[in-house]
Amino acid sequence: MTTRTQTRDPAGRLALNQILQGDCIEIMRSLPEASVDLIFADPPYNLQLRGDLHRPDNSRVDAVDDHWDQFSGFAAYDAFTRDWLAAARRVLKPDGAIWVIGSYHNIFRVGTELQNQGYWMLNDVIWRKSNPMPNFRGKRLTNAHETMIWASRSEGSRYTFNYEALKSLNEGVQMRSDWVLPICTGGERLKDAAGDKAHPTQKPESLLHRVLIGTSNPGDVVLDPFFGTGTTGAVAKMLGRNFIGIEREEAYIQAAKRRLARIRPYDGMAIATTTSKRSEPRIPFGQLVERGMLRPGEELYSIGNRYTARVRADGSLIGNDVKGSIHQVGAALEGAPSCNGWTYWHYRREGKMVSIDALRQQIRAEMENRPN
Repeated sequence: MTTRTQTRDPAGRLALNQILQGDCIEIMRSLPEASVDLIFADPPYNLQLRGDLHRPDNSRVDAVDDHWDQFSGFAAYDAFTRDWLAAARRVLKPDGAIWVIGSYHNIFRVGTELQNQGYWMLNDVIWRKSNPMPNFRGKRLTNAHETMIWASRSEGSRYTFNYEALKSLNEGVQMRSDWVLPICTGGERLKDAAGDKAHPTQKPESLLHRVLIGTSNPGDVVLDPFFGTGTTGAVAKMLGRNFIGIEREEAYIQAAKRRLARIRPYDGMAIATTTSKRSEPRIPFGQLVERGMLRPGEELYSIGNRYTARVRADGSLIGNDVKGSIHQVGAALEGAPSCNGWTYWHYRREGKMVSIDALRQQIRAEMENRPN
């Protein structure tokens, strides 16, 4: 892991898995155009704090009062937002997408600028904190959530969305747009040499895990222009994604480098994501016949053995004088409008009934493991 100010290696390729130190706008403008698959951005929130914040016992709250979160006014913040979003859109691939996280202080201004620049809104996601910081002054509601905006580069972008993978994360139920996850605490919270928070707004790895699993693929390039202590990079490294981090503050960079040095990627099988049936390669039934996995004249059996049909050399079936595809013959025999022939028909091997879909999956597995 190195920290560099240059953005390409000697061969002219994009420098990956590195932290680039400097102003995010300038660095993004120097990156190759259309080179990034996904951006996760956690920009300054412009909290507009006025004075110190204290608990009821008068102890001081370690709130966000760093210089990087301070702007002279809304006009200055809007200009900053306009410039970094324009630089980000330039480096996104045509089918790329962006996530921006913020609070009520800034997310509405960011959302307006996203639309002004031609990004296409996909979802807003409410991160509901299961353990939020209480409101010590007792003059407002406890701020128990942050908002994330997910947008594609443009209206026609064919962005990545791993629907089935997110469904698997959610116990087989479609993922909703409200995510209940804890804030970063305990052993995950990075500390400096004095034992204080290394970064005041460190995001939990669980949040980035869900974002990257759902909207990127192994090998993708993920850019974080406000890298901080490297949560995006740590999760990207674990999940087999490439990252580019941009950060100005030397203390954050050093904390991120120490953190990333401890990360070990998961193996290839572990990071594979669940895909939809529609995205799997199409295997014609006739290919099973061509490869000798089923023989012409071999008998197939319906679910429950109510009907039989014979395989023909051209990949069709014939049963009870009905001829056609595995789907057409199954539907005709059942008197149904349609039939999934892959799960309906079975063949006999060593006295056992086996679904013909097992043969289809065998071919798909061979295709996935074939050397490039």
